[in-house]
Amino acid sequence: MANFAKPSAPRFSVEVYQNEFLPEGGRDVHAIVTVTSTGGATATRAAADRGSAAVVIMVDCSGSMEYPPDKMRGAREATAAAIDTLRDGTAFAVIAGTHVAKEVYPGQGRLAVADAATRAQAKESLRSLSSGGGTAIGTWLRLADGLLRRSTATIRHGILLTDGRNEHEDPAVLRATLEACAGRFTCDARGVGTDWEVKEVTGIASALLGSADIVADPAHLSEDFTLMMENVMGKEVADVALRLWTPVGVEIQYVKQVAPTVQDLTDRRSEAGPRAGDYPTGSWGDESREYHVCVRVPAASVGQEMLAARATLLLPAAPGEPPATLAQGLVRAVWTDDLAASTAINPQVAHYTGQAELAQAIQQGLEARKMGDVGGATAKLGRAVQLASASGNADTAKLLAKVVDVVDAAAGTVRLKAKVADADEMTLETRSIQTVRVKKS
Repeated sequence: MANFAKPSAPRFSVEVYQNEFLPEGGRDVHAIVTVTSTGGATATRAAADRGSAAVVIMVDCSGSMEYPPDKMRGAREATAAAIDTLRDGTAFAVIAGTHVAKEVYPGQGRLAVADAATRAQAKESLRSLSSGGGTAIGTWLRLADGLLRRSTATIRHGILLTDGRNEHEDPAVLRATLEACAGRFTCDARGVGTDWEVKEVTGIASALLGSADIVADPAHLSEDFTLMMENVMGKEVADVALRLWTPVGVEIQYVKQVAPTVQDLTDRRSEAGPRAGDYPTGSWGDESREYHVCVRVPAASVGQEMLAARATLLLPAAPGEPPATLAQGLVRAVWTDDLAASTAINPQVAHYTGQAELAQAIQQGLEARKMGDVGGATAKLGRAVQLASASGNADTAKLLAKVVDVVDAAAGTVRLKAKVADADEMTLETRSIQTVRVKKS
């Protein structure tokens, strides 16, 4: 493990957990790469004075937000709470989203700078938020992108609230917008009520490396928005990349974030020179994340060993300058005829493999349930209950218990409930990717 960060910046470290031993002819190497950032909270206070963050809040103002009326009222109150959470010096704007996007504050293509006066003005402008029109989320994101691109802030972030489906825009337009915005800013997405599409909201958050969640009761929006904004204000370093270098003959099978949520990064690789590729990780504050890296090495004989991959955390530099190395870790492969050594599964690898399977089982089980496939849904959700129980994922176990009757958690024996509240099913689906940390001795 190596650490290269400057003392004045948050310090990053990389730890690699793996069983490096392979049987003769073995080829697949699995490793959990744990990345930890510390010291960002102190640095963030100084960074705020330099105006290092820019945030755009996008509020759904389509016609459905008026039914029931507490949705629109909750959205206004939540946006006001988020504005109150902005640190002085933060650039910000508010957008009203329908089938078009409109600037609510400060307007004229600008970002305001947070202080007591602008926060008060922004909250006063929220009185103008009213419902009416359709939903075209791509237009909201494009306007947010345009505003954020005017800022020189290090951290560029969006917060998006919707209560419905993206019905007034071709899905291809939203996909193209997300592809264009990826890497330019991160975005947290929230669905309020139960009339929105889970895959749509989680897809937005996934593409823009943010979080997604459901707020079934509009009364809880203010609390959620406050927590989201506090999290944004805690970010200090943006656009961090995980670079994987591999020797000749080594193939990367996949790269997945596995904690605190499951996020497949394999297809987001950007080439970074001979045998090297960068995977985006977004913005960081004081936190730790874990990544599952699987590489396929050439077969070798007992006694041979090799460097299977080098994982380096990088911070982009100014044009023409090399990126700064924040931390580094190594993935190794050693061939042995010791059966016990080569067949042992590293606890971290086993745990996060199970967590990824848990997320997939929930999603497949809920999809089967929607399609009327009782047998398939029962099998997949039963497996999910079994995995949640074995890994100690109590939060997911509680959500599963609202969708199935658990007969035997250890065996994965369940019965589908005859009636399930929409909010319970959507909460389970939305939060299926949330994982628990491995229990370290």
